[in-house]
Parts: sequence; structure tokens; C-alpha cells
Amino acid sequence: MTKKRVVVAMSGGVDSAVAAALLLREGYDVLGVTMRLWSEDAAFRPGCCVLGADDARTVCRVLGVPHQVVNLEREFEQEVVDYFCRDYERGRTPNPCLACNDRVKFKTLLERATAMGADFLATGHYARIARDGDDGHFDLLRAVDETKDQSYALFTVGQVELSRLLFPVGEHRKSEVRRLAAEWRLPVAEKRDSFEICFVPEDYRAFIDGRVCQPPGEIRDMQGRVVGQHAGIGGYTVGQRHGLGVTVGEKRYVVAIDQSANAITIGGEDDLLCGGLLAEELRWVSGRAPEGEVAVSTQVRYRALAVAAVVSVKGECAAVRFDEPQRAISPGQAAVFYQGERVLGGGIIAKALP
Repeated sequence: MTKKRVVVAMSGGVDSAVAAALLLREGYDVLGVTMRLWSEDAAFRPGCCVLGADDARTVCRVLGVPHQVVNLEREFEQEVVDYFCRDYERGRTPNPCLACNDRVKFKTLLERATAMGADFLATGHYARIARDGDDGHFDLLRAVDETKDQSYALFTVGQVELSRLLFPVGEHRKSEVRRLAAEWRLPVAEKRDSFEICFVPEDYRAFIDGRVCQPPGEIRDMQGRVVGQHAGIGGYTVGQRHGLGVTVGEKRYVVAIDQSANAITIGGEDDLLCGGLLAEELRWVSGRAPEGEVAVSTQVRYRALAVAAVVSVKGECAAVRFDEPQRAISPGQAAVFYQGERVLGGGIIAKALP
């Protein structure tokens, strides 16, 4: 029987390295591929998965599998970097990993993997895929290691993508992944995890300032009084406390950002509380939106805890009401809906509700 061929997206980190090793052990025909996303001579030196080709190549040499570099700089620039800057210019707080997964990894790279004759594309994401034996549809589940779970950033994948994807490390805890890497003598076994934005390891504000025009504007209090000036709304995010440049004698936070007025509103801790949100750009793992009001757990940031809520879908938008008020809901971030460990879908937060 011919081996199934799998392209493994290898960032140069331990997770994707172990993903490749696990698949090789299971008998797959493995090809390691590293995405070239950012020029090495760029003014801003990127980190994370962008410059990991050397480590990935070394891992592949140890495993005895081929390795290729795929140039996706143009796609990454247009679909991730431009989106990132554009959203901050609009007064939103984007998550570039969502855009990269949706528009680069699981679109362009999956298409490239198919052209290479691969049956599957695998990554080092901490999430799981389960197939329902009754009707054959696929479920996206949280990882075994909840502290490393990345299903939040994967809610845009649908049935077509899930049928072609593998997440080998999703069944393992991070400690076990590192143990396996050491046991198999992979050179990245002790390589530290990266947490910065992959293409902006330094101050993201300086990066945005170099790419978009940000006029100064007013900082207002909750009563609409002008209490200061900002240098551009792209330098602020809802919930921010430090760096406001305003002294009013009490702790103040960014409560709202108004692009049309080029104004920032600041207030107290209680002013950050929201009863719900509206989400747009909805995606559903099953391909179908739930009907009526549905009880869910909703996660509104990558590392936030999922909280009890009710979601109601109306056309292209979803209204979410929390059981308990939540703090600092940021437009531009994702609201992802779960039932137990299963991802239903999600959307991009358009606005917070009182």
C-alpha cells in the first residue's frame, strides 16, 4: 500500500519538529516545508517562525526526510502584514495569527502542498481533529494540553480544510513533546517558545508608524471632555493603562477608540465592563450556523478563559450576551464559540455591548 504523503509546515521550533517525527514514526512519507514569509534584509528583524529555515533543515536532516523552503512573502505581506497595520489604523486590535492561519497556512500553503502531491498538510498546532463515524464530518477540538491550546486561532477552518489537516502534537502535553524531542535527539528540543508577533519582535507601534499615516487627536474622558492628546490611534488598544500620557489623579484605561472622530475615550475600571458583543465575518466549523439562541462558552482573546454566554446569529452577525459582564472587549480580536471542548466557530469582534 502506498504511503500517504504529508507536507509538514516546519517553523524551526520544537512543536513542528516533533509533529514531523511523530508522522514519520506512523509511516507517513514526510516532506518538511518552511514558509519564507519575510525578507532577511527587512528593516525590522522578524522572529518566531519567519526565520526558522536553518533549524527546520537541520531537524529534517536528523530525521532523514527532505526539506524545502516555499516563498510566500507576497501573500504574507498582503494578507497578514497589511491587514495588521490597516486594523490598527482603524482603531482595532488585530490578531495576525488568525489571518496567517486562515489566508496563508491553510489556504496558500495547503494549495502548494496539494501541488506537491501531498495527501495532508500537518502543523505543530496544539489542537485536535476528530471524525464523526456516523456522518463523516470533522470536529475541531481543544488540545489535550489546555495550557497550550491553540484552537482559538483555528476557528476559521472548515470541513474541506479539516479533511486535509493533521495536528499531531495536539494529543500530547508540551512537556511530553520536549521529552520526545530530546529522546529522538532533535536539535531544537530545548529551543524556547516564541511569544512575540512573528514579523515585529520589537515595538509594534514603530512598525505601524513606518507604514501608515496616523494623525494626532484628542483623548477624552467619559463625559466627552478633552483631557489630552494622542499621537495616533494605532498606538492604543482597549484596556490599555500605561503610556496614555494623561494624568488625572486616578487609574484610567482606554475604554473606546473612535476612528471616525480620531479620538480615544478613557475611563475607570468599571467602564471597561461589557455585557456582550457583536461579531462579524463569521465562520462555522460545520459549515452551518446554529439556529436560535445557543448556550456556548466564548473566548475573546487568545489566552483568555472561555466564559458562559448565549449566542444568537442574525444574518452575517452574531450577538453574544455574557452570563457575567466581561472586561475590555477589543474590536478586531476574535470571539470563538465552544461547546465543551468542541469549536463551533467564531467571528471578529465588531463592537462591545453595554
